[in-house]
Amino acid sequence: MPKAKEFTVTIADKPGALGKCFLALAERGVNILAFQSFVEEGESLARFVADDMAAAKAVLASLRMIFEETDVVVVRLAHRPGALGRAASRLGEKRINIDYSYCGFEPGSTVGLLVFGVDNLNVAATALDELAAEASTTC
Repeated sequence: MPKAKEFTVTIADKPGALGKCFLALAERGVNILAFQSFVEEGESLARFVADDMAAAKAVLASLRMIFEETDVVVVRLAHRPGALGRAASRLGEKRINIDYSYCGFEPGSTVGLLVFGVDNLNVAATALDELAAEASTTC
């Protein structure tokens, strides 16, 4: 899963709004693999990667939510000290700027799922694939 789609959803900045959105996704069986949310200019923005992006898109549309899909790179690495630093450093070595990042976990796994919004998707995907392959041989 070196490349993936994420959703960026505009949610009202009020109590319960984020929960309503994520509960609606859960009711349709959509599992959130990684997410972040933050308030910017009076609106709450949530970015997330889901296990079923088509179903997630249908739910967001049915709720009449404002959202966009974005390409991101994702790498699965062991959850241990330095994993995030190595991934970010590898992207820096390839002269890739990280616009944002967040993490999550795959269901039933202790492997971290690191998500990066970057300025060069293809080079980043290759670099992180190489890092994941290296990490799997040293575990």
